[in-house]
Amino acid sequence: MKREIIKTLDGSTTIHLEEWNESYHSKHGAIQEAKHVFIKNGLSLFNNKPVSLLEIGFGTGLNAFITFLESQQNQQSIDYVGVEAYPVSAEEVLAMNYVDELEASEFYNIFEKMHKCEWDNKVEICDQFSLTKRKQFFDEIDDIEKFDLIYFDAFGYRVQPELWSTEIFQKMYNSLKPNGVLVTYAARGVVKRSMISVGFTVEKLAGPPGKREMFRATKKV
Repeated sequence: MKREIIKTLDGSTTIHLEEWNESYHSKHGAIQEAKHVFIKNGLSLFNNKPVSLLEIGFGTGLNAFITFLESQQNQQSIDYVGVEAYPVSAEEVLAMNYVDELEASEFYNIFEKMHKCEWDNKVEICDQFSLTKRKQFFDEIDDIEKFDLIYFDAFGYRVQPELWSTEIFQKMYNSLKPNGVLVTYAARGVVKRSMISVGFTVEKLAGPPGKREMFRATKKV
């Protein structure tokens, strides 16, 4: 499948899959989307407390890097697990301009380390941030009550509906601690119904630029 690097409307880059007409991030702004969906409506709920975090779709590492920057600013301890079945290439990583767009040049080595560290090993990125990259399919996840927060950033329902199934969300529910939270850019009714069917309480929130709505799901107990 042909892959090309494109610039989104906020100036940050992403990878576009021509055959699917699907991108790793919103064309309206990759960084804006990440900050709105995952930081503002996810990480910020934890008031700088230590967080065990699962990302579904590690991809370009944008969400992980922005979360790292937040952890540095807020002195927050993060244990980050990123799951990805098909890692992006080294060439694609080099084409991502996130460090410059986030004005985080002093942390370029961190972004590089995130991508160069071994898969399936826990790596201390710095004192307050550990990263485990898991090369696995989403339906292979079998954690039980391990995570406080999930960033659900899979490709869209339009192109990969199987990633938004009841079976997948059951695994997400099982992997969250009591009162854990899942956030996603998605807002389709079929996705909401799948979440509710496995026990989630679902909120519809204002979406990032270019998208009216998004979901936040909580494992209320």
